[in-house]
Amino acid sequence: MGETTTAGSMSIFSFHLAHLPRLTAAAILLRPPKVQGLVHCEVFAGMELGAPIVSARRMQLKRTAVFAEWEDEQSLIAFLAENPLGRKLEKGWHVRMRFLRRWGAVSEFSGLPESAEPANPHEPVVAVTLARLRLPELPRFIHWGRPVESQIRDHPEAALALAGIRLPRTVSTFSIWTSTRAMTGMVSGRDGGKTGRRHARAMAERERRDFHHEFTTLRFRPLSEHGSWEGRSRYMPSANGTAGPRNSSPAD
Repeated sequence: MGETTTAGSMSIFSFHLAHLPRLTAAAILLRPPKVQGLVHCEVFAGMELGAPIVSARRMQLKRTAVFAEWEDEQSLIAFLAENPLGRKLEKGWHVRMRFLRRWGAVSEFSGLPESAEPANPHEPVVAVTLARLRLPELPRFIHWGRPVESQIRDHPEAALALAGIRLPRTVSTFSIWTSTRAMTGMVSGRDGGKTGRRHARAMAERERRDFHHEFTTLRFRPLSEHGSWEGRSRYMPSANGTAGPRNSSPAD
């Protein structure tokens, strides 16, 4: 699918949510698309943040999420218009994004710089995490991770927050925030209340003994959103920083 782009490139990222037939969803989980202009993509079954561990809401095969890097926006447009899978994804919802910052690394995106350009702390921001789990650490990951899932899902400054999973060991989260300041406040534990330090405590535990083989947090500037998800659209925060319509779960 090509080489990972480097700092100074004009690549564009997209995140897609779509209802797909089970066979189609299973096929692309096993074999992600390879098309002209696609640098790399990750495909996930939808997962509800904070859902019980033994629950159908933990792996929702028909609710598919796709995170992709493209050489340029025209490659994405062509895929959505001309590729059979792209046309199915076009019927859902997606956001187009410009890369801002990276923490940690997974091999497929390790060529991205730690920082591409400065961000206004008051502008909307999209965060994507991607993790390759150490399977023996799964019980610890669940113990520390589920409270954080609920913290993000229920945060008043998160316009959309959900997760994805690809067995056996890849998990991802996707969230849209009214501002970088709001997101970093959650991460660092500046929020008040009983749940305010959940994320910070989980990060400290990860530093003590890592849950992952690889882990990265990627931050993006949203450029445009398209379509609808679960009957709603306009998830991007407005110019005044007000969150769009809430839909914290890919489940009904």
